[in-house]
Amino acid sequence: MLPFALSIFTGAFLLFQVQPLIGKYILPWFGGSPGVWTACLLFFQTLLLGGYAYAHFSTKLLKPRGQAVLHFALLLAALALGGIAPSESWKSHVSGDPTGQILLLLTVTIGLPYFVLSATGPLMQQWFSVTNPGLSPYRLYALSNIGSLLALLSYPVFFEVKFSRHEQATLWYVGLALFALICGWCALRVYRHQPATPDAANAAAEAEAPAPRWGDRLLWLILPAIACILLLSTTNKLCQEVAVIPFLWVLPLALYLLTFIICFDHARWYNRGVFAALLVISIAAVCRLHSAGSDAPMKLQIAGYTLALFVACMVCHGELYQLKPAPRHLTSYFLLISAGGALGGVLVALVAPAVFTEYREFHLGLVALAAIFTVVCFRHRSRALAFGATIGAVLTVFAIPGLEATFDGNSGYFGELKDFVKDYKWWIAGGVAAFASCAINLRTRRLIEEWRFPLGAFVVLIAGTLSYAVAAEMRAKEATPVIRASRNFYGTLKVFDYSRETPEDQYYLLMHGATTHGLQFVNNDKTFKPTSYYGPASGIGLTFSHLPDKPRRFGIVGLGTGSLTTYGRAGDYVRVYEINPAVEALARDPFTYLAKCPAKLDVVMGDARLELEHELARKESQQFDVLALDAFSSDAIPVHLLTKEAFAVYLKHLKPDGVIAVHISNRYLDLQPVVERLAAEFGLSTACISDDFTEAWWFYDTTWMLVSKNKAFLAQPDVYAATADPKANAPKAALWTDDSANLYSIMK
Repeated sequence: MLPFALSIFTGAFLLFQVQPLIGKYILPWFGGSPGVWTACLLFFQTLLLGGYAYAHFSTKLLKPRGQAVLHFALLLAALALGGIAPSESWKSHVSGDPTGQILLLLTVTIGLPYFVLSATGPLMQQWFSVTNPGLSPYRLYALSNIGSLLALLSYPVFFEVKFSRHEQATLWYVGLALFALICGWCALRVYRHQPATPDAANAAAEAEAPAPRWGDRLLWLILPAIACILLLSTTNKLCQEVAVIPFLWVLPLALYLLTFIICFDHARWYNRGVFAALLVISIAAVCRLHSAGSDAPMKLQIAGYTLALFVACMVCHGELYQLKPAPRHLTSYFLLISAGGALGGVLVALVAPAVFTEYREFHLGLVALAAIFTVVCFRHRSRALAFGATIGAVLTVFAIPGLEATFDGNSGYFGELKDFVKDYKWWIAGGVAAFASCAINLRTRRLIEEWRFPLGAFVVLIAGTLSYAVAAEMRAKEATPVIRASRNFYGTLKVFDYSRETPEDQYYLLMHGATTHGLQFVNNDKTFKPTSYYGPASGIGLTFSHLPDKPRRFGIVGLGTGSLTTYGRAGDYVRVYEINPAVEALARDPFTYLAKCPAKLDVVMGDARLELEHELARKESQQFDVLALDAFSSDAIPVHLLTKEAFAVYLKHLKPDGVIAVHISNRYLDLQPVVERLAAEFGLSTACISDDFTEAWWFYDTTWMLVSKNKAFLAQPDVYAATADPKANAPKAALWTDDSANLYSIMK
């Protein structure tokens, strides 16, 4: 078993080590969007399906010797391609959806090695069955997932910290060469193996093992598809609200793999009753987290969504293990599992953005899981699933009001419980009645043995759970009319029409995810006045108002509604960098800041850092008086805009006495130490200006960092008076680079 175990473990380690590595490589090239990682996962899932299909059909069409020769030849071809570090010529030069370009890049750079590695698990298990007849290969699948999990967990805490991207790529290639040697050892054993005379008892048992039913095969596809949908949508949720970094990619994926390890190691680890109860509780909890939005603390959101993902995947993969076939159907079993994963990836990465204007796949994944949970319960006539779900529903009645009180700052737990029971009294009463009637025969006071007993409970429980999910979603919706809504690779956008009934107070508000990206009054004298984060007392407002009275050049990273263009005057030049075409479309209609701007205005479409680099390559330094960095989507930060390499580019476009203004308002992360460390690296002075202007509701509390070599500018009375005093015992941030950016130290 040793060579097969080593081969499976090493292959799985390399397979999942390359995922965050290549994602980190290309993330800055495509705007730092969560969509980059979603596209990467789509590629990984699809190529995994290809590898499993290759393993399945090669074992069906070729004899073991032929399989060994073919697989080793493919490994040598993968090694002959050389390293996996992608060329910088792949950097995106286009705006819009770069999914196709990302998939092409990944195919060219790591396609063949990843394909060969992805076939390792099922192929080695099949070879193990050939050389060790009578022994179960399924625990090798758990070993494969242990290797995958170790790769994921070691990347952000060791490899990412200790080695540069180029060094990581080199180490990975060395690991591929080592894997080829181990795999060659396995291939040699298979090649030399002489088929033994089949044991009569084992052959008879294998022959008598029934072929999987079509319903089982369908569940082999659906269960992993639902798990993958929830994995990708959970990752999207976390990356949209915090940052697109390997840690937030790795955490959900690691939990996803952990459920595979637990479930496929042994059936005893998956207790149907326990996880059925946890599933109902977690569905209700994440629905409440979603409706709470930004009121929920970041750490609670991360914990809540990832734990719900863990429970959901335990149910999916636990039931999947219950459906495992005889070893002779092993490759088709894993082929359909991988097909389900690829299907989930396609639905989230390609179908959902084309069909929905907001992120609905997480909720639909929960609905699908609840539905398939019901099907599995009836199919297996499982009392444990029914009882567990019923107990979970009862516990939810007590858990959710406490969660409500946590979010609302209300210690009146019993008041919350009363309101909850009042709102959901019918399905709560029905659930309790169904539990009692289904669990106990009231005439004989004995448990009912017929399989039909879960029917009443499940109709009420699933309907109740879903109704709660819908109710939570409805509470999260705004009552204000939405006049524009769109979704693309870069996120979701909505334009709300407020105070329509009073034209003098009417205004439009742009939301990107859960965060306001600006507003504009429609019919009054404030139509071309700065609002929201850009008021006159804000850091950026003070910067513009204290520049010399002469024609000025402004650079703006992040268009939003175009509010910052209100500071442009006749004779000024304003250059705006925006990566999202949907944002530009909304900034021109219904918002009118761009149309009203008296300055000469250019909107450059594409990632700001890449466009600035391209301009330097053309020897075009913009010589900005002010460069404003305001490109953060929701509370997520595009890390590649706050690295040493990025600031080196900015300074080449800045006048010697110019100012870089960085908008660091964030609910979850304290970016001040990061900017201060970058300023120190380049010998710049800083001023942190927090504005809590409350005289007008249309100005928001903000924090801006001003960075400049011009100490005289930062010492002007108004600017100096608004500058916050240095924090006592303030934490020091490490220097962020394209290779390393540590978010843990700046979490609030």
